[in-house]
Amino acid sequence: MTTTMARPDRVVTSAPPKTQRRDDVLVWIATHAVAIGLALLFVLPIVFLLLTSVMSDRQALDGSFWPTTWQWSNYEHVFRTPGFLVWWRNSLVYAGVGTALTLVSSLFPAIALAKFRFRGANLTMFLVISMMMLPPQVVIVPMYVVWSQDLGLSGSLWPLIIPLAFGDAYSIFLLRQFLLTLPDEVLDAASVDGCGELRKVWHVIVPMARPALVAVGLFQFFALWNDYFGPQIYASENPNAWTLSYGLETFKSAHHSNWNLTLAATALVMLPVVVVFFFAQRAFVRGVTLTGVRA
Repeated sequence: MTTTMARPDRVVTSAPPKTQRRDDVLVWIATHAVAIGLALLFVLPIVFLLLTSVMSDRQALDGSFWPTTWQWSNYEHVFRTPGFLVWWRNSLVYAGVGTALTLVSSLFPAIALAKFRFRGANLTMFLVISMMMLPPQVVIVPMYVVWSQDLGLSGSLWPLIIPLAFGDAYSIFLLRQFLLTLPDEVLDAASVDGCGELRKVWHVIVPMARPALVAVGLFQFFALWNDYFGPQIYASENPNAWTLSYGLETFKSAHHSNWNLTLAATALVMLPVVVVFFFAQRAFVRGVTLTGVRA
């Protein structure tokens, strides 16, 4: 009598071929090499700026990369420059007040364009987009005549701040694109619960649109902080109304051979923008993602 026994099935584990593993390694190396190269492309100029800002006058001109003596007094010298703190104050007022006015004045038109159906809505949206495409240099001459001769406000920051209280086309467009994604049922439910229009804006729309508001606010703050064209046109005749972006050009002209001082002043101009972005980067990235903006 013969007994036939079945052979157990063997689990076959096929290892990836050597060519596949080699290709994966090469792709990993290439990807990380490109990422490291791009990171160095952005970081090295900032490192060069910070290192040069603490060098002595002579070392800043001989092409050295690393300071032999750390001259932190360069920053003290910049702060003691007449008018530098005034430029700081003016930039904070211009960027801070201008950003707040832009958010408030742009939110309501964006809500109207996104959530209300009315005759002329498409035409209004067309005008908003047209204003985005209109360079400010095109209307600068008639605007300057109005602000300087008719209103007598040249030599101050008011011609730059007051128009922001009437909305910004770019901000209206971004907020409107985000508000289109909010479901109308939420606003209808708030109406059923007895919310008036202002309460719906404050208690429903603003909390839900917070990422978009943060993104738009940061865009506007950075644009106003770095604005050179506007202060040059309206505030150049009065040094007490200069902002940092315009005052830095004057500082560079006065210290054209002191690159260490010029770069120390540049670092101080960059500092608020870096600090604001560091603390708000998560909300900024989320807002950019939700609004579909690529800055």
